[in-house]
Amino acid sequence: MAKKTKTTLAALADIHVKTTDKGRWADYFGEISKKADVLLICGDLTDTGDEEEAQVLAEELKSASIPVIGVLGNHDYEKGRQKLIRQVLQETQMILLDGEATVVEHIGFAGVKGFGGGFDRYMLSMFGEEGMKSFVQEAVNESLQLDRALARLEQDHPSILKIALLHYAPIKETVVGEPEEIFPFLGSSRLADPLHRRKVYAAFHGHAHAGQPDGVTSGGVKVFNVALPVLKNMHAELPCYFLDVLH
Repeated sequence: MAKKTKTTLAALADIHVKTTDKGRWADYFGEISKKADVLLICGDLTDTGDEEEAQVLAEELKSASIPVIGVLGNHDYEKGRQKLIRQVLQETQMILLDGEATVVEHIGFAGVKGFGGGFDRYMLSMFGEEGMKSFVQEAVNESLQLDRALARLEQDHPSILKIALLHYAPIKETVVGEPEEIFPFLGSSRLADPLHRRKVYAAFHGHAHAGQPDGVTSGGVKVFNVALPVLKNMHAELPCYFLDVLH
């Protein structure tokens, strides 16, 4: 049997599953399974952060015959039930990453939700009121978690190709199109540091519904905004982004 030379990734984000969505996604996930080897879902899995919404998604994901890897988004934290959402989805064999890493199809995946804080020279600094320091510290913590997950991949699999999953954006380019006033709440350049340090091949995120589909970090890492509204603008019939990754 010939050795497999590439893996096809399907990626999307911001699916915002509601309790009324029963039956809406099953065919969609089944169709993706025919065209890809791995499905990535980059946050906002539920609409209001309710475990009943997660249960609907879990049922719909039964039609996916390929590994599904994801991270939670800000909507999944809305009601403080993120642990319950994570538990429900993990029971369906979905791999949810929060500072962890996994290897699937000979590719290393590391993921965190991420956080805001702004980009480049307009990035917020840890100065001033405690509230501001706490806001910035959250972005720092998420960046450190991502770095540790990628470091574990490097240690255990030195030559593996690495992919990062985020909900918040690591670069400004993929949020352009959103109002500039909310850029600090859409992502943070701090999330790009681990991508450079650990030589990540590509990163996927969502959250910026009106952003751009792709960009490149200052260190040359490819970044894809796979928020569902962005994908719908690109692919009217099948709103998914597919990436062939050599390994």
